[in-house]
Amino acid sequence: MCKGKPIVLGDPFMYTYHNKYYLTGTGPADQGFPCYVSYDMINWEYQGLLWEKKQNCWAKGAFWAPEVISYMGKFYLIYSGFSDQFKGLRLALAVSDQPEGPFTDLYAPLFDGGFGAIDGHIFVDQGQPYLFFSKNGERNGYSYGIIYGMKLNQDLSAVVTDTVKLLEASQDWERVNWAHNRCNEGPTVFKYEDTYYMTYSGNHTFEPNYGIGYATASSPLGPWTKAIENPIANKNMKMGVSGIGHNSLLATSKRNEYFIIYHTHADPKHPENQKRHSHVGKLLIDQSGKLKFIPN
Repeated sequence: MCKGKPIVLGDPFMYTYHNKYYLTGTGPADQGFPCYVSYDMINWEYQGLLWEKKQNCWAKGAFWAPEVISYMGKFYLIYSGFSDQFKGLRLALAVSDQPEGPFTDLYAPLFDGGFGAIDGHIFVDQGQPYLFFSKNGERNGYSYGIIYGMKLNQDLSAVVTDTVKLLEASQDWERVNWAHNRCNEGPTVFKYEDTYYMTYSGNHTFEPNYGIGYATASSPLGPWTKAIENPIANKNMKMGVSGIGHNSLLATSKRNEYFIIYHTHADPKHPENQKRHSHVGKLLIDQSGKLKFIPN
């Protein structure tokens, strides 16, 4: 994927276990989540679906943006789906004994706050698990995404009344299609020294100006401050790059460096076709604490 042929996959998420890399993301959105494995991040082997829609599933489709976390001896998968019962998108949590699954639903949905929720991300800080997600919906003719955070219980169950609003579209680069889209989504959180960092995506995923920004805070639930140099990754039509976003991160052997896994439009001239390629680049933290994106 770094040097080989890109995998057709949106919202890519990579994790590692016992010197093996695992890659999942939004694939067949009405079926489940594909699993690829690699030892070098170049040659990938398809392993089937790590989570698959079963009969009488809680959701009928829109299975998006899976993430996997190793926690207390188990592997947990958080993802979104569209529920007829709740008349919208909700998050769910599944569990497995193996990193490649199969995963079985544990809390489906994880909570119902009476609003759409996508792009779940679980971050554990000093033993306390947190959930970050995008509140998703439409109002007055435009779609929106607002990033919220909340503490989870130790068993990763959720109490929806504890949500805190963290980020919403506010910077100039996030206003290119303001009449139709006002979106912050795809949060990923990590801590470096005494600072918490959140990478996120802005604008609509099927528009060329979909890009990556970041914010910083002194605690997981904020307040969060967006970087003035945002976006750190955006379209470059001369290089054939469009719709870069929805990233995940994986630490490298260097303490100030991460692999950044992200998608781009498979066809920059026709981004509406919804096909996306996954890529791996680098994310560096410089001496002043700013993030620098290095594409593959």
